[in-house]
Amino acid sequence: MKQIVADAFDEARRSAGILIFAYVIMLDHTHLLTDNAREMKEVLRDVNGISAKSIVDYLKNNGFESSSAKLRIQERENKHKHSVYEHHPNAIRITGEDAFIQKVNYIHLNPVREGLVEHPDEYLYSSARQWHRRALEKEPLTVNLEKIKWRAAA
Repeated sequence: MKQIVADAFDEARRSAGILIFAYVIMLDHTHLLTDNAREMKEVLRDVNGISAKSIVDYLKNNGFESSSAKLRIQERENKHKHSVYEHHPNAIRITGEDAFIQKVNYIHLNPVREGLVEHPDEYLYSSARQWHRRALEKEPLTVNLEKIKWRAAA
């Protein structure tokens, strides 16, 4: 399921022109640090929409009826019958390099805080290894570190 989410995030990146700078895909939530010229709500709609559709399709097509049923909601006017994400995301705009790095570290330390690994690089579905220049040959999701525009050193 985590790879399905990673693939969906990658699809959102390609189809909507989203840059992904850091991520972690946990058992029950995700963190994603992105950039795009569009409004934040539009980026969230693309990322959440593509990943939710991928998750629901996977559950339906692979016989996970009980899991699919847990996501079932009243059919809405847009004909959606399932809901994967809460509809009040904790999206915030990051300004400044200090805040950016703080969020990157927060994201990467999630698996450590949850007791899943001792070091962030050990968690497969995280960009920590890429940030530490220890990327695997085949990362689940490649981040756009080369696109970060850092301030010139003083």
